[in-house]
Amino acid sequence: MPAQRIVIGLNSGTSADGVDAVACKLTGRGAALRVSVLGHISRPYPPALHKRILAVMAPAQTRTEELCRLEVEIGRAFADAADALVRRLRLKRVDFIGSHGQTVCHLPPTTGKKRKSAGHVPATMQIGDPAIIAEKLRCPVVHHFRQADMAVGGQGAPLVPWTDFVLFRDKRKNRIIQNIGGIANLTYLPAGCDVNDVIAFDTGPGNLLIDSMARIATKGREEFDRGGRRAAKGRVHPELFHHLMRHPFLLAAPPKSCGREQFGESYIADLRKRFARLRLHPNDWIATVTHFSAACMILGYAWLCDARRTDYPPMDEIILCGGGAKNTTLVRMLSRCLHAAGRRIPVSSMDALGISTQAKEGVSFAMLAAARIDGVPANLPRVTGAKGPVLLGDICDLGAK
Repeated sequence: MPAQRIVIGLNSGTSADGVDAVACKLTGRGAALRVSVLGHISRPYPPALHKRILAVMAPAQTRTEELCRLEVEIGRAFADAADALVRRLRLKRVDFIGSHGQTVCHLPPTTGKKRKSAGHVPATMQIGDPAIIAEKLRCPVVHHFRQADMAVGGQGAPLVPWTDFVLFRDKRKNRIIQNIGGIANLTYLPAGCDVNDVIAFDTGPGNLLIDSMARIATKGREEFDRGGRRAAKGRVHPELFHHLMRHPFLLAAPPKSCGREQFGESYIADLRKRFARLRLHPNDWIATVTHFSAACMILGYAWLCDARRTDYPPMDEIILCGGGAKNTTLVRMLSRCLHAAGRRIPVSSMDALGISTQAKEGVSFAMLAAARIDGVPANLPRVTGAKGPVLLGDICDLGAK
């Protein structure tokens, strides 16, 4: 194994805005892995492709021909993003790439009373042909990170708690790493923890409902509520908010994960139909779902801090990453909810720790690719509910140099 490796991580999240590409220099192996970010770019999907991706995301009816075409077109988009980053940074080599692909359907195992639901088949699908990426960049590509964990009974998500442990564990501080992507998830890192102490789960929607309501409010002219400006002008509607808080996902105990299947377009259409009588201003819709995203995170923290769970120490700081970290209204609502609960916990951005909020997911997939190449299991059974540790990812190597 070389002393250092140049690795690119590629990702597109639940919001399907486009491709994030991050180039890293990696040294070490396993829990001793160390990362230096060389650079990153974000390339939005062309509007027509973005629209087609959203149209096939579950729950949806689609044709296999469209999925087949998108497998190739998304693969090209990922390859082009990686190639553009290589050219920008003038990299002389890339040792390998970690590509998460674009999730279009995620059906994790059911939990609790519904664990044995008739007809439920745990499954997940990420598209974006890795062979196209491998051919263009002339290096191996690690892909399909979720499937191995699900094969041994896990949720297949969240994927990054192992990388959070490697990057952000601290000897003295109890940290929560709060990612706010389309779906929000937390990783809890107790002070001085080892990898078996890590707790992580999806808390619920992050930007997903906010983005959808922003598109509706602007008739597609805006893809998201930039900086939370529209939410800041609106008012949280109590009846709508209380209905949102009764969503069954919030009642489930970890391990748990979610996606568009629970909070996607059909859920939004039902909400708008159910509450049409209120004639809410579009900004009130956006303010309410923004407050709901913050409240979902607070419920996650409450679960961790429940007095009956004496093995969880208190929280010293919350570190935000993902696109939602730039939504100042959402961050303000999160801080206010913490204060209202009597918890004055510092909330800060991951940028202060030396990794850009925009780059963090790409860094994680570069690290997960390294773990696969090195033969290091990177799923956490306590987090996902898997029967045991497994290697995450398949390796696509065309042997072309």
